[in-house]
Amino acid sequence: MTSTPSPGIPHSPLQSEKSRRYDRQLRLWGDHGQNALEYASICMINASAIGTEILKSLVLPGVGSFTILDQHKLTAEDAGNNFFLDPECIGQSRGEVAMRLLLELNHEVRGDCVQQSVEQVLEMKRDFFSSFSLVVCCGLPERSLLNLAKILWTENIPLVTVKTAGFLGYMRLQVREHFIVETHPDSRTPDLRLENPWPELETWLQNQVDKLESMTRQEHSHTPYPVLLYRYLNEWRAEHNNDIPQNYKEKTQFKENIRKGLLRREGNEEFEEDEENFEEACKAVNTVIKLSSIPSNTMTILQDPCASNLHSGAESFWLIAHAVGRFVDLENRLPVEGLLPDMFSDSARYVELHNIYRERANQDAESIYKYIVQFLESNNRSRDVVSEADVRRFCRESRYLRLERGCSLEAEYTGGGSSTSLQNGLEDPDSDALYYLVLRAVDRYISEYGSNPDLYNCTGIVQVHK
Repeated sequence: MTSTPSPGIPHSPLQSEKSRRYDRQLRLWGDHGQNALEYASICMINASAIGTEILKSLVLPGVGSFTILDQHKLTAEDAGNNFFLDPECIGQSRGEVAMRLLLELNHEVRGDCVQQSVEQVLEMKRDFFSSFSLVVCCGLPERSLLNLAKILWTENIPLVTVKTAGFLGYMRLQVREHFIVETHPDSRTPDLRLENPWPELETWLQNQVDKLESMTRQEHSHTPYPVLLYRYLNEWRAEHNNDIPQNYKEKTQFKENIRKGLLRREGNEEFEEDEENFEEACKAVNTVIKLSSIPSNTMTILQDPCASNLHSGAESFWLIAHAVGRFVDLENRLPVEGLLPDMFSDSARYVELHNIYRERANQDAESIYKYIVQFLESNNRSRDVVSEADVRRFCRESRYLRLERGCSLEAEYTGGGSSTSLQNGLEDPDSDALYYLVLRAVDRYISEYGSNPDLYNCTGIVQVHK
């Protein structure tokens, strides 16, 4: 039989209404992702058509709260291009009307509206934006946008700038650092560590290898393929100076060695069709039989100054990265992921093998978490800064971590910072970067001249920006 992990969150009479409502997204980003969304507080500047559409996509999955900052009155033009605005409310506060209709989509979401401009808010209460998880800005004049972006960059609050013009548009994220732990790679190779198993795993694998010759046909054909790989890998290393098969020729020969272990019926030289586990072993050779190494993307993060030179007030991501880096220095390996892929196996042995990997992963994560707790306590910080679940998730995804560092709007607009992706895009004739630059140029022209540019003026501004 084939043993598979649970496919998702099962329905049951005891399942909460909340779980049923958000079932699909819980399957997508898990409990921790949903919690992050539900604790988020969003500020939307201007309830335009694109602004309310963005809020709709946050309200439906259950964002914690949102505040609309909009000093405009609802016009006939607004009612004509925004289905969240009621024509009967023309002349009323655009933000108030949008907030009221958006809250009807999800009664668990909290909403508020401030009928003031960004300039008025900053003049009266400069720290107004400090309580938000994210600020989204739609159609803000360039001078106001740059002033706001500078404040948010200083306070380390992400800013999303949105601009649309007909069928063109862009979204620009200003953020200092963006940590991606769960990157959802297109291909995820199993983390089996067969070339260097720890004692518990080695003992279990060897015990199964010793039984292979005396197994019934049913038991033989349902032996998990890691057992087969382990057996033939040991035989190969004994004949090749302890080396593992590395190139195409060696791996091809290694696969042939595995196929020789297939059981045959008496008097029949053909391979048995029901030995699917042997075919699984052959298919896994290229991805599983290799020396464990630390990917460059992970090593770059572990060696980053923010991780290696940890300061007392570091963010949770860098605290975990520092602890994992210390673990790597001591163990010369990444923590075990604890995930076992689906495979052709009987349930009993699959569960036994899965438990061995899971237990080792728990031990690795626990040692890393203990170090983090010691660090936090020694710096008079609450251990709640980092949860044990966060550490386990980081360890499980440690081969696929990503870190993105951003450029401030001020640096991009003034040329005082690097924007490599934009520069590279302008050199690529197939890139859409030029559209971004054109829309930005229009904003600059309006800011300087108070009117929309014609095609000639807009082209001239683009040339200046280049």
